[in-house]
Amino acid sequence: MHIFEGFLPSPWWQIWFVVSIPVILYGMYQLNKLVSQRREIIPLLAVAGAFIFVLSSLKLPSVTGSSSHPTGTGMAAILFGPAITSVLSVIVLLYQSLFLAHGGLTTLGANVASMGIIGPFVAYLFYRTASKAGMNFYLNVFLATAIANWATYVVTSLQLALAFPAAQGGALASFVAFGAVFATTQVPLAIMEGALTALIMKYVVQIKSDVLIDLRVLTSAAATKLKETMQ
Repeated sequence: MHIFEGFLPSPWWQIWFVVSIPVILYGMYQLNKLVSQRREIIPLLAVAGAFIFVLSSLKLPSVTGSSSHPTGTGMAAILFGPAITSVLSVIVLLYQSLFLAHGGLTTLGANVASMGIIGPFVAYLFYRTASKAGMNFYLNVFLATAIANWATYVVTSLQLALAFPAAQGGALASFVAFGAVFATTQVPLAIMEGALTALIMKYVVQIKSDVLIDLRVLTSAAATKLKETMQ
């Protein structure tokens, strides 16, 4: 998903910065507010950021100018919402572009938009909607994470298609072509990421259910019920 340095032509790389920057600024405000009110969640924030870094560093060859990998953003989106997740993502993506040659500075706006904003927003929206519908917590986490991964790559396919429309069929034909290539790796990767995230959240429920309640990820009754099923 990380689009390589210099791969997007003007004006597309600038447009994605315009899209991303307001969300990141709002996320910084939200993050500062959250940390000042609940300093006990700092370790969980660090874990969520590290999770994004580790998973999104596991890249596989894919579409020319990009790569395939898990994103790791679904868990952060469920815990802290998409705005704060965008801040964690931009930190990870900036480090990866500077020190790992993974992604790039000119494409940072596009990569943040897909992996750090739109994917997490989809995860958050799905999780909250499914929670209100009474879906099983772990199934909800699994699906929200997997769908967020797929949403990220749908957006990346769109970004590449808009920048490089096909001679025949235009941007739509390019979008289908890019999406088809990404699908071969992202379908299994998203499923594995969803299963891993659900497993980690099970551990968080066991040892830090109070934090999940404070963050409104779970109600007190739901957390108690989940812990009872583990006994």
